[in-house]
Amino acid sequence: MLWMVDPSSSTPLFEQVASSVRRAIADGSVATGERLPSAKELAASLDVNLHTVLRAYQLLRDEDLIELRRGRGAVVTATSPSVGKLAHLVDELVREAIRMGVTRPELIRMIEEKP
Repeated sequence: MLWMVDPSSSTPLFEQVASSVRRAIADGSVATGERLPSAKELAASLDVNLHTVLRAYQLLRDEDLIELRRGRGAVVTATSPSVGKLAHLVDELVREAIRMGVTRPELIRMIEEKP
């Protein structure tokens, strides 16, 4: 797995890590049931703080894309590539909204107004 982060990006590092995992799920390079690198290993390989990776993993857990298991680490639970693809599209939408200066409440309102 080749994941990278850009420290100079305006996107928070934890979101960049989460986005990398979402892309890997969407493109099938990470399969359901596959174990992700430990937070400690990933933090070391990306040269980021351990808590950055833990926050990314917690975000992915909240999105039901991974499960955090004591003793086994992070395991992919997304049951179909479409879930990962949708998460990737949402990630792109949020990045674009940030780039355009659209606030979170405005973006949520825009989404809720769609049929």
